[in-house]
Amino acid sequence: MTSLRQDEPVRPTKRDEVAAAGSELIGGPIGRRALLGAYRLTPVRVIALVAIGMFALGMVQKLPCYNGGWFFGATSQYVHACYSDIPHLYAGRGFADGLIPYFDRLPGDMQYLEYPVLTGLFMEVASWLTPHGGAIQDREQIYWLVNAGLLMVCAAVIAVCVTRTHARRPWDGLLVALAPAFALTATINWDLLAVALTAAGMLMWSRSRPLASGVLIGLATAAKLYPVLLLGPLLVLCWRAGTWRAYGRAVVGAVVSWLVVNLPVMIAHDASGFHIREGWAKFYTFSQERPIDFGSVWLLISQRTGNPLENANLYASLLMILGCGALALLTLYAPRRPRFAQLAFLVVALFILTNKVYSPQYVLWLIPLAALARPRWRDFLIWQACEVMYFLGIWLYLAYTGNGDKHQGLPPEGYQLAIALHLLGTLYLCAVVVRDILMPERDVVRRDGDDDPSGGVLDRSPDVFVLGRAHHAPRHAVHFEAAPRVHWGVARD
Repeated sequence: MTSLRQDEPVRPTKRDEVAAAGSELIGGPIGRRALLGAYRLTPVRVIALVAIGMFALGMVQKLPCYNGGWFFGATSQYVHACYSDIPHLYAGRGFADGLIPYFDRLPGDMQYLEYPVLTGLFMEVASWLTPHGGAIQDREQIYWLVNAGLLMVCAAVIAVCVTRTHARRPWDGLLVALAPAFALTATINWDLLAVALTAAGMLMWSRSRPLASGVLIGLATAAKLYPVLLLGPLLVLCWRAGTWRAYGRAVVGAVVSWLVVNLPVMIAHDASGFHIREGWAKFYTFSQERPIDFGSVWLLISQRTGNPLENANLYASLLMILGCGALALLTLYAPRRPRFAQLAFLVVALFILTNKVYSPQYVLWLIPLAALARPRWRDFLIWQACEVMYFLGIWLYLAYTGNGDKHQGLPPEGYQLAIALHLLGTLYLCAVVVRDILMPERDVVRRDGDDDPSGGVLDRSPDVFVLGRAHHAPRHAVHFEAAPRVHWGVARD
């Protein structure tokens, strides 16, 4: 397949068989003489509207629960596959009573809110926007609606950031906007806040703004732990390219922004002096002490063997360390420096696959990264099909276990099959990305003439260090002709 000119946009309907077949629903592939971005409905606007539309469909899918499933009958919300943490935690974590997260102790065993600070602030702001007084059911419904509105903004931000990250491939953002698992899981929890900040951080890195990227990654880490993992791939990529100054600015930005958010809640002072606030530390102690839970490979092993796996924390940590070491070796050994998005997807997938829990909404962490790492509709839809099957499987399993002696739903053996399916789906996409790294000619992004469009300062930079040999770039490295950064359908920086 021949490469495109450096200033020519990539049209998926011309390069991807599945996209071309799907385009027949709206009139077929785009023509050669079509003027992209010449009208009001530019790619970024179309994709943002599609993302909002799909998010709204996901809200409609939650209607059976909104109309009673969350409140009457423990299994109704599982039978209709419309469960959400949001209405339950409104009262369960003290927001209905006006308690302040991390400062006020909760009644019961939880004691404090078990979410990172920025997510806790998001939850608190939504509670301020929820009218107080009246029946608790009405207030929980409104609280869910308020959160859904805020999360819809996050969904639009994610779609726009992915669309703009690869300047010549704006239509890859449709992978995010049309992802069925995205719509189904968007309002289960508050993960979209961290995903939006992470997507914005990757956009800033692609624009060679490492400090802004670091600030956004630090804020994302203050909302969810996983975004800090992106600093690992950047470390190895900047090592290979010798771009240490950019990496240092990103790390400084991440650390400072994380501290700005966390320090006011983290440090307490009383007569005994300064100390770490117990409420702030709850997220970290809860994560450490949390038992094996739904969706994880450890639950699958535990259920199949009857062994509770008391050392799951140790096993998960060892696998994560070994996996990160393997990714570092892959980065330094690869015949061509891997793209940032490829390594970002792999490290987050590794974290999820080795974790003690693989909740259905964790797929939200991977969808934007997958769209950038492997923008190929066939592979993306195979993975999404596995995730949708798991989404249905976990709720039917909970219906089975929570329905007394009736056992209406999916038995344990069926749920174990669903776990295996979504683990294998994620592993399949990881394998394809690794193959693209080892065989760059198979990478659809590079096959169209790009190097690393999400790499920012790494894009078209020569290698300075490759594992086993340090060398001078001008003599050994592959050079790329500098190309103008064209942003189709969006304003230039």
